[in-house]
Amino acid sequence: MIAALLLSFGVIFVAELGDKSQLMAMTYALRYRWWVVLTAITVATAAVHAVSVFFGHFLGMSIPSDLMSILAGLAMLVFGLWTIRGDHLDDDETTRADRVGKSVFLAVMSSFFLAELGDKTMLATITLATDGDWLGIWIGSTIGMVAADALAIAVGALLGRHLPERIIARGAAALFFGFGAWLLWEGLVGAAPVTVISTLTAAVVLLGVGAAYLRHLRRTAAMTPPTDRDEETRTIAR
Repeated sequence: MIAALLLSFGVIFVAELGDKSQLMAMTYALRYRWWVVLTAITVATAAVHAVSVFFGHFLGMSIPSDLMSILAGLAMLVFGLWTIRGDHLDDDETTRADRVGKSVFLAVMSSFFLAELGDKTMLATITLATDGDWLGIWIGSTIGMVAADALAIAVGALLGRHLPERIIARGAAALFFGFGAWLLWEGLVGAAPVTVISTLTAAVVLLGVGAAYLRHLRRTAAMTPPTDRDEETRTIAR
């Protein structure tokens, strides 16, 4: 078991360096508390690698990744729009803050889960689990990926202390849109024309609705008296 744990840790840690998931971890750390991001990533990673070990060790097969990449890409577009929107709360809205805090955890966890399905780290875990000790592979691969993403989170948290909030929000949104385009491209390469058309249509509609909603929020904010807007100074991102 120890040999399998060490092998899977090394393989997954190296495979994760420079991967889109590591960049996503750094981006999340720019906007949200590092421990929330790391906890969500740990839960998502443990779940994804449990699925990988199950398919690799017990079934000896892999799962199609095209649909998962498409769903993850659309999820990244949604999170990009959410980042632009921001999460400003009034001082009296403590219960709402708790709910939104939980939604950040769920959003980070779900986006990582979707992004990792079909990723090279998942495929590597499946391959390792085919002939190795499944428990050692699961633990080692999970720790290896979390360790690699923790490095990115540390960089993101450090940068977040030295950058203005507006620049962080815009940069994070741009990265999320980039991740979305990346994942959609991976899912649509070689796909049937019907799949390509329907996916692109869904992405355009999603971005259009999001843009209209953001314009509505800006108009509403412009009509809000300054004294009322000044009260909205606390955000869940910090």
